[in-house]
Parts: sequence; structure tokens; C-alpha cells
Amino acid sequence: MKAEILLDYDNRRTAQAVAEAVSPDNLKTPKGLSVETTCNDGQIITKIEAPKKFATFIATIDDLLFSVSVAEKALQTARKLE
Repeated sequence: MKAEILLDYDNRRTAQAVAEAVSPDNLKTPKGLSVETTCNDGQIITKIEAPKKFATFIATIDDLLFSVSVAEKALQTARKLE
């Protein structure tokens, strides 16, 4: 199973910050699971590959989207404090 998740942002700095916030999740993955996040011109691209376990595949996508949401909320809060 493979997925490619694209997230578009109007602001390159926001996209870069979100990508950096979720990228540490790419380092620790179970055997057979591959997650790669890149950022290019305001777009975050995450490629997920899980050849065997559907539950792991879905949980990985869920975790990624939750982490993105948390990063976006943190950035919004930080901007309000400026």
C-alpha cells in the first residue's frame, strides 16, 4: 500500500515549519513502513509505504494528519503572541 499526501500552504515559511515539525516522525518507523516528508514551494509532500499491514498504514496516516494539525495550531498561537 502506498499513499502520497499533499498539503498546500499560502506561505512557504509555514509549510517549512510544519514539515520540520512532522519530519522527526519519519525517523522511527516499524520494520516495513516507510515515511518520507519533503517541502517544496509551500507544498508538503509525504509519501507513505506499508506493504503488509493495513492497520499500520491507516494509523500512520492518522498520526501524520494529527501531527500536522498540532503544528498548525502551535504556529497560529505563536503568531498571536507576536
